[in-house]
Amino acid sequence: MSPELVSILVLVVVFVIATTRSVNMGALAFAAAFGVGTLVADLDADGIFAGFPGDLFVVLVGVTYLFAIARANGTTDWLVHAAVRLVRGRVALIPWVMFALTGALTAIGAVSPAAVAIVAPVALSFATRYSISPLLMGTMVVHGAQAGGFSPISIYGSIVNGIVEREKLPGSEIGLFLASLVANLLIAAVLFAVLGGRKLWARGAVAPKDGGAPGKGGGTETTDTGTGTGPGSSAGDGTAPAAVAVRPDQDTGGAEGTGLRLNPARVATLVALVALVVAVLGFDLDAGLTAVTLAVVLSTAWPDDSRRAVGEIAWSTVLLICGVLTYVGVLEEMGTITWAGEGVGGIGVPLLAAVLLCYIGAVVSAFASSVGIMGALIPLAVPFLAQGEIGAVGMVAALAVSATVVDVSPFSTNGALVLAAAPDVDRDRFFRQLMVYGGIVVAAVPALAWLVLVVPGFG
Repeated sequence: MSPELVSILVLVVVFVIATTRSVNMGALAFAAAFGVGTLVADLDADGIFAGFPGDLFVVLVGVTYLFAIARANGTTDWLVHAAVRLVRGRVALIPWVMFALTGALTAIGAVSPAAVAIVAPVALSFATRYSISPLLMGTMVVHGAQAGGFSPISIYGSIVNGIVEREKLPGSEIGLFLASLVANLLIAAVLFAVLGGRKLWARGAVAPKDGGAPGKGGGTETTDTGTGTGPGSSAGDGTAPAAVAVRPDQDTGGAEGTGLRLNPARVATLVALVALVVAVLGFDLDAGLTAVTLAVVLSTAWPDDSRRAVGEIAWSTVLLICGVLTYVGVLEEMGTITWAGEGVGGIGVPLLAAVLLCYIGAVVSAFASSVGIMGALIPLAVPFLAQGEIGAVGMVAALAVSATVVDVSPFSTNGALVLAAAPDVDRDRFFRQLMVYGGIVVAAVPALAWLVLVVPGFG
């Protein structure tokens, strides 16, 4: 049995044990990386740790630390309250607002994980407060990021178009952008319909939940009191509405029902969040290191608000993601991914090779860098693209969609950020939901992308 096949079988065993024995998959993956790396790939410790995602570790820790502080001092409550008023109480619009916001951020040049890191904590805090399915809200954020991810001025778009130009293949910058935009928009529409969007529309306008305060006019204008007993209270996922404590600095009465007031800690936290956006998008600073720095500043100024924030960092998620990606790094180091791609590229039937490459891109990208995978697979497609039987524009677009739409997987950077950012949820259950949904996307989307973009022969 070849070393590459052994490494794939070990990965399957890791999944089976983690699923049946409730052992943290990241811990299992670290052990597998040690065993396979040492015994099969003949790697030393440095070679094994080469795959450890240090940048993702810092992003997960930094962003969840910063937003744990924001939750502790009531800033996320204030943001959620403001969002409800912005859409005039139409809670059903909020998932689409988050979709559009992350899409706009990536379209103008934000790296997809940076956009998700900024938007997901606020979006999922809103989902908890208003009994919206966290799966719906999290996936809307991720698909929004991918919808704008291939604009001609975006990071992903620039990289892929550069690869196409380097390989001297026909290309279409607008076609690539529209393929990703339409694919993610259609998926988002299906998710909205399936995961409780219709029930959200049925609620009508709601008053912001601000610690039991009545809505304007004594609360008579709202169709959802937040008790969880009315129509649409569960959004289809069984999540109970979060209890909202009344803070000393919170308005709780009066006809205006003005909600949470801004105090110095909340103003400083809002400034920190804006600074995070500006630093990441405007100055290309690392999101994780910036978030940690801002969290430390807030902790120093208001230690009482942030004393428990370190304990609220999603450590189990950090272990899971870092362990799995370290094992994937061992696979890359020993050539397993290249071995699989070259095996497919050598198939003599171009259409069959095309769909298999789309599936390899989807499966591997669910655990590794989407752009890195496209950078490896597009050159592998060159030989049969040169035969003229497959359109290069459609093939590149299909690879791009297949390799990025699966970023909802909890093992990808974006999926991990969503999992880590969700407050007050059963993380094991949410992890399973993301994993099942990610599996559905991996199974269905590459075939659909191939059918729509490759078979007609675009380009």
